Amino acid sequence: MRFIHTADWHLGRQLHGKRLIEDQAYLLDRLVDLVKDSRPDAVVICGDVYDRSLPSADAVQLLDDVLSRLVMGLGVPVIVIAGNHDSPIRLQFASKMLQERGLHLFGFPATPVEPVVIEDEHGPVRFYAIPFAEPALVRETLVTEEIQDHQAALDALIGGIRSSRPRSGRSVLLAHAFVRGSSQSESERPLSVGGADLVDPACLAGFDYVALGHLHRPQKAGPDHIRYAGSLFKYSFSEVNDVKGVDLVEIGRNGTVMVEHIQLRSIRDVRRIEGSFSDLVNSPPTDVNPEDYLLICLNDSGAILDGMSRLREVYPNVLHLERSHSEIREAGVRTNGDHRKRTDADLFADFFAHVTGDPVTEEQAAAYEMVAREVRSELEECSS
Repeated sequence: MRFIHTADWHLGRQLHGKRLIEDQAYLLDRLVDLVKDSRPDAVVICGDVYDRSLPSADAVQLLDDVLSRLVMGLGVPVIVIAGNHDSPIRLQFASKMLQERGLHLFGFPATPVEPVVIEDEHGPVRFYAIPFAEPALVRETLVTEEIQDHQAALDALIGGIRSSRPRSGRSVLLAHAFVRGSSQSESERPLSVGGADLVDPACLAGFDYVALGHLHRPQKAGPDHIRYAGSLFKYSFSEVNDVKGVDLVEIGRNGTVMVEHIQLRSIRDVRRIEGSFSDLVNSPPTDVNPEDYLLICLNDSGAILDGMSRLREVYPNVLHLERSHSEIREAGVRTNGDHRKRTDADLFADFFAHVTGDPVTEEQAAAYEMVAREVRSELEECSS
């Protein structure tokens, strides 16, 4: 049994105000090409298909196009669960009709969890789909007040699977959760506060493979067979070093698992580059596509007029600009006492040190004082 595990498409997402739908469409074209070439038995999508519960029209259109090409065009069954960004009712719309064509949509946690059964030459593989298990929803579904956090919610749903499934045979679990000990990035939305969203990897035991969504870095979540495929695209600058793609999973006759993470390259990358303003403008780095989405960190200590606009003449998709000398140290630069009792020269010296990281020299202080005297003199003339 071979299937593709993917998650966290976040269709309709923006990065620093830049719409990413074109980049997402390109990546999904590459996914369809991969399915066409590798001919898997199924594709599983583990939540956060959309970025918002009320997705944009072009995001809905893109999902419709991709699922149609996979299910109707290539004849590959697709299993989709809702994530915390998705609207369960919208994602699950028409699911009973669509499952006859091979598209299995799961918006709400259900009990009992009925598997999607897909056969290969060695027999059936049962795919158990658990959408984002919001504790309040699971309490309502199971008619109990005992479930107060995500751990209890998953324990209850998975416990129901264990009590009803056959004792033998291969099985795969799909879930959207934050497994304890896994690595976050800056682009995930917290499931809750105070650690109530964390689940222990031990609660996911008993399946040949566990396909996870929610965290955007591709990684193991404890044992080798419990994995996040990661997001489709780099949705924050904290992910610049991540290799984005999908997992191609193969489950052998006896449940042995092999996983290959396959990179999907976008038309534009998300990068962080650093250098002096003049070097970046006049001698752009040769290993960077100027169309990439960029965070640029400038090493210059002096003033740069209209830096963002001038950089965008070379790099049209600069999204964020930093100055390496203006990074706030652990406590930042703070002044003692009442700032109203400090001279303007003192305040300028504090500001200069904060921006450049260096103290004001005598020459710079003298230059400031000369300019300040001229300004005060002009103000006095205007008021007289």
